[in-house]
Amino acid sequence: MVLPQSEFPAFKAAAVQASPVFLDAGATVAKAASLISEAAGNGARLVVFPEVFIPGYPYWNWITDPVTGSAWFDKLVRASVFADGPEIATIQAAAKANDCYVVMGLNERSPVSLGALYNTILLIGPDEAILGRHRKLVPTWAEKLTWANGDGAGLKVHDTEIGPLGSLACGENTNTLARFTLLAQGELVHTASYISLPVAPRDYDMAEAIKLRSMSHSFEGKVFTITATSTVSDEIITAMEDIRPDARALLERKSSAWSGVIGPDGREVTPGLIDDEGIVYADIDLGKCIQPKQMHDITGHYNRFDVFNLQVNQAPQAPVSFAGQAISSPAQDAPAADTETE
Repeated sequence: MVLPQSEFPAFKAAAVQASPVFLDAGATVAKAASLISEAAGNGARLVVFPEVFIPGYPYWNWITDPVTGSAWFDKLVRASVFADGPEIATIQAAAKANDCYVVMGLNERSPVSLGALYNTILLIGPDEAILGRHRKLVPTWAEKLTWANGDGAGLKVHDTEIGPLGSLACGENTNTLARFTLLAQGELVHTASYISLPVAPRDYDMAEAIKLRSMSHSFEGKVFTITATSTVSDEIITAMEDIRPDARALLERKSSAWSGVIGPDGREVTPGLIDDEGIVYADIDLGKCIQPKQMHDITGHYNRFDVFNLQVNQAPQAPVSFAGQAISSPAQDAPAADTETE
């Protein structure tokens, strides 16, 4: 993945910090389409949304037992969407209507299993094509009660008009090998989608942790990182109070969400946003990635590939295969992703 030598794109990016309409895919999609229009109206060519924005995050995993939470898993499955479903078609149409790239987090239903959900990120182009799809490799901690493991098929960097773009979800931005896989494909624009996690341990500042991970990736790779985090609405808190009476005290904790843009020097391009809903805008000039890489280019001169060797399996993982007969897999049934060889 290499930019033409004469082209170093400059554009405006938007990081959306907002809550979904909880467990209502249609209403959440309508809200997302409105936010896309707002961001593009302010000049954004890239609009990044939080993790599993459609139709929301399973907070019950953190505040109750698995048996009680099972009924809420049922609700989430029923509210979730297919990667090629009508809800995503609405987001695609919004991207086209506003001539922008959209990175959207969703709970993705499996086409072959009623009980399998994936934590998925879609990259949608201004021509409304789905350019890429990444399923979170490993759900984090309590999230294992909700999502199946993804595979390496979506660990790709995509050639776009605004530069080589890659995406990871939440805790994956702590996975050194996943991050290096994207950097090694020439990533210069990284998107990181998160959820607000006020139920984290008391000595853990979630907003600061999100910002720190964004800064680390940008500084190590000398890239721009656009980070979008969800917020916890009163609607979500009220719903969780049906499970646990003290849910409000757990979910109203401050400094639990941060959204913003980090430059290749590891610093904020513009001040980010903590906790409140809003959109963070920043001007990005990929030419600013050149000078930092002269000092530390971990995918080039500042590494020893005769010493280190990373192998990545990008084959889609199917539940079954039949000799002499092609079969679609959950990874293959979604809209076609970028399959070019890097």
